[in-house]
Amino acid sequence: MNTLAAYLIVIAVWATTPLGIKWSGEALPAFAAAGGRMALAALLGVLWLMVRGQGLPLHRRALSSYGAALPGIFGAMGCSYMAARDLPSGLLSVVFGMAPLISGVMLLAVRGGARFNGWHWMACLLGLVGLGLVLGASLAALFGGGAALEGRGRGMLWILAAVSLFALSGIVVQRVGAGLAPMQQTVGGLIGSLPLYGLAMLITGQGLQWSGDLRGLGAIVYLAVFGSLVGFYCYFLVLSRLPAATVALVTLITPVLALSLGAWLNDEQLGPRVLAGAAVIVAALGLYLFGDRRVRRQVVSATVGDG
Repeated sequence: MNTLAAYLIVIAVWATTPLGIKWSGEALPAFAAAGGRMALAALLGVLWLMVRGQGLPLHRRALSSYGAALPGIFGAMGCSYMAARDLPSGLLSVVFGMAPLISGVMLLAVRGGARFNGWHWMACLLGLVGLGLVLGASLAALFGGGAALEGRGRGMLWILAAVSLFALSGIVVQRVGAGLAPMQQTVGGLIGSLPLYGLAMLITGQGLQWSGDLRGLGAIVYLAVFGSLVGFYCYFLVLSRLPAATVALVTLITPVLALSLGAWLNDEQLGPRVLAGAAVIVAALGLYLFGDRRVRRQVVSATVGDG
């Protein structure tokens, strides 16, 4: 699969995943829904490897790479499912749009990592302004204490943890550089996440109680096939070919698509403040990613070379 096709698939999957998470959480408890999705995806992935005649490497570097994927596959996804109980699906995607900014800040602390110039700091500041516009009431709840942490404030804690873990995972997977095929990386990470989901269910007391919601079960199957298997495969594929900051370009379009899908298919109300905040976040991402001429050249050369 060429890079451009994988890129477009990642955009489509990431745009529909928040709504799928919201719906699947209506069928099963959060960690059960996420764990069931990963288990089904892992089974399908193993079958994929068997049909293709590929094994699952278990050498030290491969195991390190699978472990590096766990903050994303278990941490980010598990936190996202918990956040979806209190936040609209479109807002999940908007906050996830902050991933490139968070990734860049994390890389400041890594030897040979990112070096910020003026436009980077301006983009981070603009992103915080956009986040404040989108979730102003929720941000206030974060610092209110006690009962104020209910509802959207609690959801904000979960989704901020999710996007931070996702950004961290992408950096570490690239740093390990195990040279695995994308599907091997995907399946190894999925299998490694299953005991963690089981442990999370035990700790939180969440079981496998199905609410009877067929739409939610369908969303779990969709997310297993596309959100986990195909989505992670394409994500790790482009991650293996392009810089992490360039991969993060997909977050420019997915918040807009996810907000539209949430309003259209789930009757989620979009106020002018939310729309303005989402626009500011997208502008911040554009400033952060396209303001760097070096990144612009990488995007152009990758598109021309692999398209």
